[in-house]
Amino acid sequence: MPDHDLVVLRTYLNGLDAEIDCGRLEAAGLPAMVRSDDCGGMRPHLWLRGVELVVRAEDRDAAAALLEPGPDEGDPD
Repeated sequence: MPDHDLVVLRTYLNGLDAEIDCGRLEAAGLPAMVRSDDCGGMRPHLWLRGVELVVRAEDRDAAAALLEPGPDEGDPD
């Protein structure tokens, strides 16, 4: 994916949550990638700015809709 058409869809507190949502997007046919500044996974404490889920600009709306919580997800209260 060329850098000029990439946008940050969401920012996560940890890489696991970002990877799960990245997998959900890819399973739906939407290219995505996880971007973090953690020295290739060797220094996860460097996630101070978060872990970003990146998609193509033209896929932003479809990806956001796919990751929206459904009626059975989200806050249990």
